[in-house]
Amino acid sequence: LFVLFFTTHEELQTLDVDDAFFNTPEDIAARALKPQGGVNFIRTFKKQEEDQAVNLPPNLDELVKNATYVQSPDNLVWQYFYNLKGSAEYPFPGGVFQWARYRINGTGLNETEKIFSESLNKHENTLTLATLRIFSNGLGQPHFHFNANEMGYVISGCGQVGVILSGVTSNFNIGIGDVIFFPVGTQHYIKSVCDEDLLLILAYSTGNQLETLRMKDYFHGTADHILAQLFFKEQAEFKKFPRAAK
Repeated sequence: LFVLFFTTHEELQTLDVDDAFFNTPEDIAARALKPQGGVNFIRTFKKQEEDQAVNLPPNLDELVKNATYVQSPDNLVWQYFYNLKGSAEYPFPGGVFQWARYRINGTGLNETEKIFSESLNKHENTLTLATLRIFSNGLGQPHFHFNANEMGYVISGCGQVGVILSGVTSNFNIGIGDVIFFPVGTQHYIKSVCDEDLLLILAYSTGNQLETLRMKDYFHGTADHILAQLFFKEQAEFKKFPRAAK
């Protein structure tokens, strides 16, 4: 079972091998592929009613006698493959992230991480991928991303999502199999509301280092005297908000 993300907002256009074959004139395919029997052999191929890219033939064992693949060299594989489940965990209050991403500063990355990170950054349209685990009754605090749309798929657990826009806040519940989408710059939060952890796969439409601003950061980054004016509260009141140790 795969969860797939594609970097397009247009209708996805796909050309499968069998579609290309059957859309090619018989004589052209015969001249290009040069099979024994020529065009008569090409005519023995019949297009199936179902898309064979997703529907395997019922007699697959009879058709395929030997399927082997040669393992590619590690450095080549690591441009396309990353062991996200086995990667480093990045905890936060309420949960933990694991990332397959590009990082500007590669200090401390192992060879696999460096190659994969650099591979992502070489392509203009690519993805940053993550798993997000929010512990039971935990919270992924309000935040937004400067440089990416975000899409997520719920693997397990259940939760509540809030989307905070100018003058409007939308809340909705999520469960296994649901997909969520946050356009770039949309502030949102996710919290777990089950006895079990809420687990999601998240995809971000950027191959650059993801830029995120969290509520605690922009709130603490605003001077106390400015907050006093905005909220009509005495400046000293804002000392009650704890600041994370540097």
